[in-house]
Amino acid sequence: MTKTWLITGASSGFGRGMAERLLARGDQVIATVRRQGSLDDLAAQYHDRLRVVYLDVTDTDGVQAAVNQAFADFKRIDVIVSNAGYGILGTVEETSIDQMRDIIETNLMGSMVLIKAALPHLRAQGFGRIVQVSSEGGQIAYPGFSLYHASKWGIEGFIESLAKEVQPFDIDFMIVEPGPSRTAFVGSIVLPDPISDYDGTPAHDLKDAAFGGGWVIKGDPDRMVDAMITAADAPVMPFRLLLGKDAYAGVHGALSERLAVLEAGRDVTEAADFTEEELAAM
Repeated sequence: MTKTWLITGASSGFGRGMAERLLARGDQVIATVRRQGSLDDLAAQYHDRLRVVYLDVTDTDGVQAAVNQAFADFKRIDVIVSNAGYGILGTVEETSIDQMRDIIETNLMGSMVLIKAALPHLRAQGFGRIVQVSSEGGQIAYPGFSLYHASKWGIEGFIESLAKEVQPFDIDFMIVEPGPSRTAFVGSIVLPDPISDYDGTPAHDLKDAAFGGGWVIKGDPDRMVDAMITAADAPVMPFRLLLGKDAYAGVHGALSERLAVLEAGRDVTEAADFTEEELAAM
């Protein structure tokens, strides 16, 4: 059956890759982009099944209007892919307040506003799937990516809670957590003005590796896009989809360390409650 997809951040990277594959197999796509002309080639080839919408996800009114129009025009949207976002690499001290606000507005608030706008339509049609493109950085943390991690950990917590809220309405979620891949992501990373005192620290060492050729990126974006589509098509969509060997190793290590800390502090944790005797006497 032909499906209809709404994909944000479709100018390049995962968003464009998904649009290309879905259109090639015969699906309909509403693709939002910020750059005029970025999908002209696809629009010429698939003009009858591709709707390109110019949208800044930080424009709340614009997001609401775009979502309303998409449902009005296509009547049904099967899958919404919240993909718009970017990275910033620098220490907290180097990052300006405006840069802090901007990444939270785009990566976190942009996704939240998009999904909130779609929920009444999905409830009305009685079903729907939402794919939130997050990152391995939604479960682990690297020095220098603190603001990026704040946005990704935030959106993952939001989705975990929201999924429980709308479960009765047959609205399903998948959080996609790609590791580093060979998209244009690194080239688009925002770099705050450096503070020399941080030279030689882990944050600057990671930045030097990322932009000096020392960071070997193993992730294949084409394989990742294929995995996302396959998972989104599955009869039961996985709640989390981690992509890449490095991502697996990083998340596995972080979760193992977190669990070890949890168990090491268990006695102190449990001692913070009232005792059974104290509760009985209340």
